Amino acid sequence: MNKKRILVVDDHLVVREGLKLIFETEEDYEVVGEAENGEKALILIEQLELDVILMDLSMPKMNGIEVIKALNKKNNLVPIIILTTFNEDNLIKEGLSLGAKGYLLKDTTREGLIRTVESAIRGETLLQPEISKSIFSFKKETKQSNNPFNTAITERELFILQAIARGCTSKAIAFDMGISERTVKAHLTNIYSKLKVDSRSEAVAVAIEQGIIHIEK
Repeated sequence: MNKKRILVVDDHLVVREGLKLIFETEEDYEVVGEAENGEKALILIEQLELDVILMDLSMPKMNGIEVIKALNKKNNLVPIIILTTFNEDNLIKEGLSLGAKGYLLKDTTREGLIRTVESAIRGETLLQPEISKSIFSFKKETKQSNNPFNTAITERELFILQAIARGCTSKAIAFDMGISERTVKAHLTNIYSKLKVDSRSEAVAVAIEQGIIHIEK
């Protein structure tokens, strides 16, 4: 069985070593490279065959956002998962809007780590491992002037936005709402159109920016 190849990018040695130790105990994964800054990461990404990148946002020389932008220009399709802390809300939003496949708190559980990596490799966006369920909270603005989308987004679509912010799959959302998975996907299409986005991560990033979903402090 071919192992999934991972690059870990973080300026803290303890974080890199901790992640490597976890993946060493997993049969399906291996860390094939590590970098302490964005410049080194770009070099390794060119050299290595990768299945997923774990990317810190705040790094010296070249931060994670700059790396993601550089990879987008090169049309590099390796999925990226943001490594983050609670005080990087703006960077999280920007990273997700640029196409990152999810985020992980640096104190995530082993289960949360593996689940997020598996989702990213499958091409799915998982924004919330179970240990970070308190990061996103749903809030509907009462004043239309504060949120120009309030007149367009329906209650059902708002529920779905909340669910995808928590990392729920379309199947799970369908079960919770008592509707078909096809109907959920139709609602997602409507949400993308209304928010002028093309993906779940972009939808959540825009929803946060517009006050539909809030990150708790």
